[in-house]
Amino acid sequence: MSTVSTPDAQQDRGGFLARVMAATPGDNRLNMCIQCGSCGGSCPSGPEMEHTPRRLFALIRAGESETVLRSNTPWFCVSCYYCTVRCPQNIHITDVMYTLKSMAIRAGLYRDPSPAGFSETFVDYVEKYGRSFELGLATRFNLRHHPLSLAGMAPLGLGMLKRGRMELTPHRIDGMDQLGAILDKAKELEAAA
Repeated sequence: MSTVSTPDAQQDRGGFLARVMAATPGDNRLNMCIQCGSCGGSCPSGPEMEHTPRRLFALIRAGESETVLRSNTPWFCVSCYYCTVRCPQNIHITDVMYTLKSMAIRAGLYRDPSPAGFSETFVDYVEKYGRSFELGLATRFNLRHHPLSLAGMAPLGLGMLKRGRMELTPHRIDGMDQLGAILDKAKELEAAA
């Protein structure tokens, strides 16, 4: 899917790259991409992606914001950091993928609401407890987005409970006040961006 190249889109070619870079924390170096393909070749989710990370970065440079933000590519990023570690330009690719997810949510340009719902549920547990709560995450997410899948997940859940790999109740981490301060600062920075 490609967007129509309007005069506004042509003027924005460098603007979208600048916005993505500004919204990504740290020195993400996205403008240093040499289109080598190491990222896509390293990605375990690559075959499921509409565009390889390399192609996505070319689309960002071309100002194709709608194509990029509608793409499933950021949503299939599993945050393994293989791409980031193998990038010869030290581009923080995984961080850029998080930025693109956030931008897609704000723009309402994602097709399947379940990845955004999963992300929101995960963040909610981290804000409340300082960590993920797997049973709550899976239950809440699937009740909202895939209620019929819950019955099929029961054997897996029971096996994890038996082996002590999943808790029945969430546990709050020590130092929640410090984590809260960090998360509040992150929200403040995001609002300012």
